[in-house]
Amino acid sequence: MAEVRQGLEAFTAELFDGFFRADQRRWGQVYVRGLLLDGRRKSVEPMAARLGEDGNRQALAHFVTPSPWNPAHVQARLAWRMQDAIAPEALIVDDTGFLKDGDASACVSRQYTGTAGKVTNCQVGVSLHLATDHASAAVDWRLFLPASWDPASPGADPSKVARRGRCGIPDQVGHVEKWQLALDMIDETRSWGIDVPLVVADADYGDAAAFRHGLEERGLPYAMGISSRHTAHPSHAQPVQPAYAGTGRPPKMQYPDAPQTVKDLVIAAGRTAARPVSWREGSRPGNGRSGFKRMYSRFVALRVRPAGRGVRRATDGPELPERWLLAEWPATESEPVQYWLSSLPSGMPLATLVRLAKLRWRIEHDYREMKQALGLAHLEGRTWNGWHHHVTLVSAAHAFCTLQRLARDPKDAAQV
Repeated sequence: MAEVRQGLEAFTAELFDGFFRADQRRWGQVYVRGLLLDGRRKSVEPMAARLGEDGNRQALAHFVTPSPWNPAHVQARLAWRMQDAIAPEALIVDDTGFLKDGDASACVSRQYTGTAGKVTNCQVGVSLHLATDHASAAVDWRLFLPASWDPASPGADPSKVARRGRCGIPDQVGHVEKWQLALDMIDETRSWGIDVPLVVADADYGDAAAFRHGLEERGLPYAMGISSRHTAHPSHAQPVQPAYAGTGRPPKMQYPDAPQTVKDLVIAAGRTAARPVSWREGSRPGNGRSGFKRMYSRFVALRVRPAGRGVRRATDGPELPERWLLAEWPATESEPVQYWLSSLPSGMPLATLVRLAKLRWRIEHDYREMKQALGLAHLEGRTWNGWHHHVTLVSAAHAFCTLQRLARDPKDAAQV
C-alpha cells in the first residue's frame, strides 16, 4: 500500500472533491484504502482494526451509512475518470446477489439470483459497467426493490413494508423491473456526458422486448443474449395484404407464414453455416501473444425480423425491423448452445459481432474481483443509503486497481 498511497490519495481526492465537508473527504479516502488493504472481511470493524491511526470505527460507520452524501456525485466523477482511461466500447448491464441470513436489510427477499443459482434470501443489485476487452469499471448501481417491499403492489408484504422506514427507503421508491432500472441508469450515465456506443447484456435483459425497444427509442445499438424460444421471420419475409371480402374494415398487412423460434431458424441454416471465430485471449496458458490460449468457437449469424407481441406493439407499420441473430454452435454440439440479438449494422464482420456480444464476460470479472478481494458483499449495515454508499466505494477501489494495472501494462488489465 505504501508504494501506491500517494496515487490513491490523488485518485480519491478527485472523486470526493465535490464534498463540502473536509471530514467526508477524509473518511471517503480512508474507507477506500481500507477496502484495498489485505484481509478477508471488508466490513467496518475489521477494516478499522487494519487502518491503524485512521481506524476510527465510529467515523467509518457514520460515513458509509447515515452521512448525507449522494453516491451519484461520486459515480459521475468515477465514470468521467474511467471513460478517459478505458475508452469504453460498451456499457454492460447485469445484476448480482447479496446473500443474507436475516430479513432486516433493505430489500431482502426470497428471490432468484445467479450468485447462488437458485431462489434464496438475498438482495439483488443492478449495475452498469464501462468496458472494453482489456478493462472495465462499475460506474452505477441500483438496489432492486421486490414487489413485496412496495406498499402500492398487490404482492406487498405488510411486515416488509413496515421495515421501509427503519431501512431508510425513500417514499418515492417502488417496485421497478430490473430492465427498467437498467434504462434509468443508462439515462443517468448519458446525462453525465458518458458516450454509449453499445449496450451489452445477458438473456435476463435481452428477453425483455420492452428493454430492447427502450434502447432503440434512445438510438442505442445493442448486442444481448436471448433464449432459444424467441421467434422471428427470416429477413427476406415480407408482409402481404390479405384478400378483402368487401365488407367491414380491410384487413391489415401481415406475414403469411408464422414466425419460427430462433433455434429452428439457426438449425435450418445448418451446421455448414457455422464459421470459426477466435475473439480474445482467455486465462488458460497457451500460444497467444500474452501467453494465454485464445477463446475459440463456431458461430452462425443470420439477418432476421424478430417477432412476438411486444415487438409488434412497438413497431410502426407492418414491416418488422431487421436484426442480427447470432448463435454459438460448437463443432462438438448437436445444436446451438447460446443466442444473441443485435441491432448492430448489417455489414458488421462476424468476428467483430462475436467479440462485442461476448464482451459481457467483463462484468463477471468485475463481480468476482469486487466480491473476492474488495468486500462488495461485506456490508453489515441494513439501510438503503448504506448499501448504495458501500457499493459505490467498492467500485472506486476496483477502479483504482484497474488504473494501476493499466499504468503497468494495458494488456495486463484483464488478468486478475
